[in-house]
Amino acid sequence: MFTSLPPAPVARKLPTTDTRHGISRHDDYAWLRAENWQEVFQDPALLDAEIRVYLEAENAYQKDAMADTEALQKALFAEMRGRIKEDDSSVPSPDGEYAYGTSYVTGGEQPRFFRIPRQGGREELMLDGDAEAAGRGYFRISAANHSPDHTRMIWGYDDKGSEFFDLKVRELADGSDRDDLLHKTAGGGAWSPDSRGFYYSLLDANHRPSKVFYHALGTEQADDRLVHEETDPGFFMGVGGSRLNDFIFINIHDHETSEYHLLPAGDPTAKPQLVAARETGVEYDMQEGGDVFFILTNADGAKDFKIVETPVGHPGRDNWRDVVPHEPGRLILSIATFSGHLVWLERRDGLPQIIIRDRQNGEQHAIAFDEEAYSLGLQGSLEYDTETIRFSYSSMTTPAQQFDYNMRTRERTLLKTQEVPSGHDPDDYVTRRIMAPSHDGELVPVSLLYRKDTVLDGTAPCLLYGYGAYGMSIPASFNTNCLSLVDRGFVYAIAHIRGGKDKGFAWYEGGRREHKTNTFRDFIAAADHLAAENFTALDRIVAQGGSAGGMLMGAVANLAPERFGAIIAAVPFVDVLNTMLDDTLPLTPPEWPEWGNPIASKEDYERIAAYSPYDNVGAHPYPPILVLAGLTDPRVTYWEPAKWVARLRATRTGDSPILLKTNMEAGHAGASGRFQRLEEIAFEYAFALKVTGKAG
Repeated sequence: MFTSLPPAPVARKLPTTDTRHGISRHDDYAWLRAENWQEVFQDPALLDAEIRVYLEAENAYQKDAMADTEALQKALFAEMRGRIKEDDSSVPSPDGEYAYGTSYVTGGEQPRFFRIPRQGGREELMLDGDAEAAGRGYFRISAANHSPDHTRMIWGYDDKGSEFFDLKVRELADGSDRDDLLHKTAGGGAWSPDSRGFYYSLLDANHRPSKVFYHALGTEQADDRLVHEETDPGFFMGVGGSRLNDFIFINIHDHETSEYHLLPAGDPTAKPQLVAARETGVEYDMQEGGDVFFILTNADGAKDFKIVETPVGHPGRDNWRDVVPHEPGRLILSIATFSGHLVWLERRDGLPQIIIRDRQNGEQHAIAFDEEAYSLGLQGSLEYDTETIRFSYSSMTTPAQQFDYNMRTRERTLLKTQEVPSGHDPDDYVTRRIMAPSHDGELVPVSLLYRKDTVLDGTAPCLLYGYGAYGMSIPASFNTNCLSLVDRGFVYAIAHIRGGKDKGFAWYEGGRREHKTNTFRDFIAAADHLAAENFTALDRIVAQGGSAGGMLMGAVANLAPERFGAIIAAVPFVDVLNTMLDDTLPLTPPEWPEWGNPIASKEDYERIAAYSPYDNVGAHPYPPILVLAGLTDPRVTYWEPAKWVARLRATRTGDSPILLKTNMEAGHAGASGRFQRLEEIAFEYAFALKVTGKAG
């Protein structure tokens, strides 16, 4: 599998000791955390020379280890690229006199933003992402928001991968950018109704959106008016506008608590009005509905959420009235409001459906589908006074489809079906959903995709994906990339483990804080069940996860290394305890509700220490492990995977390869271009094929 490898890099040990709550821990690799990490995020050239040498040595080592797959990587890349319609275009979304959309050109890495006059006329190019990205190693567009009068556009970009975004303002008449230039923003802005200024959030030195400003066009950023400041570092803050251009919403939240402030969109001097003061564990999300606001909330014990309405003039919680009461087991995910209808996306028994209610007579109906596992998305509308909504549908075998749906007539219009230029026949594949019994009797949904001609006798290799955090549910949607594995005999599986909301809010609660280890044990149970049912064998399973799913990879590698043939951990959150103890890091205070606060609580400290992958690396054999990192990643800092790999090599028994690949020009999301990203996926898939003996 991996033969004739040169010696792996060895990180030097510099012992450090940290004592909290009377408990001391030793860390030989803390030095990999650059003291000037804030500066490195904004200028990677400032990285300490010794750290850079080590990361580059790891990159050279993994390149040697994977050298015999270079032809395979190119073949995989060509296949995946061949399934993408290169000159693709979105279905434009109507807004007033124009419809707005995005497109790509053949060979292009970045999106183009365009609009078309609704009364007829030629397409107008507003922003060419490829032109803006020219000459940059990394480039990501964060927003392209047109003004209410359709004359200008705010657009944002990050050219380092650090997620500090610059904002510019473009005149759409001639395509020129104004002198207005705003630095270190969260990436977007909300226009004032007169199109003469906009609201935006500013990131502080620790990469937290702590202030909302109003920027008047033609002025300097230093002169922008402070609208609102959040002093608690444990909360995120965002700003957005309403489709009626009446209000600016300031949304303050962590992972379990939220708070809204409102101000009249046309008065940047107004003081924001508090809607409902934050109460730990109470979440709410607002949508404008004419003379009322509709609010999605879990207040008053509505664990799976309910919808209430409240008068615009008096939106406080005392005036909230139930419109869609709480129903246990029916998780309401999102809402959309229109002049005549209220729409929401809900999930029952792990499957989504869209519900539409007539606001006048209260009649409601559902849009649902019949496949065993599928993905359904309610797409945002730029217009409020309309009878039409847009939604998307796909399954693991069915390419994505976009529909317009008339809420009054119930007429469904297919707008677009995802094209697969190299060809795709859904009848060649099987998608299934099975239930894996976990350690405590809970049944874990597992979505499967494989070719009809795959022999299910326990010999097929399997890529098993998992995430399991923040209440995020992984949809059973169409993925052209995984076909490169499936067409080579793989079973592709998604384990819908606790920590997500796949089976309701209780499924999320059952995989966080004091229940976090359920996430790991659910994933192991999914692997066991796949093997027991002869879909694969334990030593044929390649486990894959990224970010918080990378923590999952680190945890199961410690708990049950014999259950997996290999592990792929992308930007893995593996140094959990050290990160949660470092309140200077961008996400640490806001993450305490999710994981616990080990600074303040000995109980939280001991609980996190008991599963944190870095702290529990053991002297036992590990399977082959591929680890991916991004140098400018503000979410999972590069030193987490680097430290983990160093400790794994120094502690484990056996000699299975452990590879670390650090993207020296990107952050959490990896490469920014659509084809550059495919190169990274091809690398991961080549590793999976190599370790399962399918590389040929």
